[in-house]
Amino acid sequence: MHQLHGFVEPDKPSHVCLLRKALYGLKKAPRAWYQRFETYIISLGFVNSKNDTSLFVYRKGSEMAYLLLYVDDFVLASSSDFLKLRLISLLSSKFAMTDLGPLTYFLGISVSRTKSGMFLSQRQYAHDILSRVDMSSCKPATTFVNTKSKLSTGSGPPISDPTLYRQLAGALQYLTFTRPYITYIVQHICLFMHDPREHHLHALRRVLRYIKGTIDYGMHLAASSTTGLISYTDVDWGGCPDTRRSTSGYCDFLGDNLVSCHGPQNAKPPYLVQHQRTKHVEMDIHFVREKVALGHIRVLHVPSAYQYTDILRRVSPALCSTIFAPV
Repeated sequence: MHQLHGFVEPDKPSHVCLLRKALYGLKKAPRAWYQRFETYIISLGFVNSKNDTSLFVYRKGSEMAYLLLYVDDFVLASSSDFLKLRLISLLSSKFAMTDLGPLTYFLGISVSRTKSGMFLSQRQYAHDILSRVDMSSCKPATTFVNTKSKLSTGSGPPISDPTLYRQLAGALQYLTFTRPYITYIVQHICLFMHDPREHHLHALRRVLRYIKGTIDYGMHLAASSTTGLISYTDVDWGGCPDTRRSTSGYCDFLGDNLVSCHGPQNAKPPYLVQHQRTKHVEMDIHFVREKVALGHIRVLHVPSAYQYTDILRRVSPALCSTIFAPV
């Protein structure tokens, strides 16, 4: 470490400081490391993603590469082996690094390749959650939510350990990366972290018992001939028993693959589907007509078989097994 400005030893200006603590453990170390890595990776032609500063994108002609950084580990995906090897060589010349080969495990998500694509699973992560509360040998549940009742605040006695409840709720949020169909109930559980009650804990434990019975489930990603972004959304109008607010659900498909984030698309105006049994039609019909007249949306019919968003608000174990069963 160079001598600090204003504290340079006059007789020994070229000397450096002997550190008593490694820079890696200092609070400023992560930022300093990121700035150094970012400066170099941008010099190679990468640009920062606007949605995630840890994601860098490289585009040059028909060549494309994505680099995802997490602390001092990163995942590199490229459009060709030649580009991948060239980038690895450039990075190796600047940083001491080890090539671990094809991606198999990253941030708690295991990756296995199949003939049709990749299968993402958080099996070990789910097992760790169950072990934390001694539920590794619990009786599995066939569904992850009770559809006959809804969670509400202030009813039932408070639980003895709210900290554990909050930890488990947070852990389940990360599990939704490969289990998006449990997002609805996990979001409901997180609403009561400030004052969890016994029936909230029962709902959380039911999710854990469902995870126990489906611990090998995950998400399958396959190559698709289309790149269009299709969104499905639905709402339970005034369904919250406490605030009477609506509960919305959505899912996005990029081609044939389920994703959870939006990106800029040069696409046609979105399609809007209105069911015959839609409630409060009089409240919405003028708004919809105005958007249709302006060309912002188009109203088309979608068969029930393609109402994917229903899985976010209604339990359908058979459908879950069909979509998310392990390969």
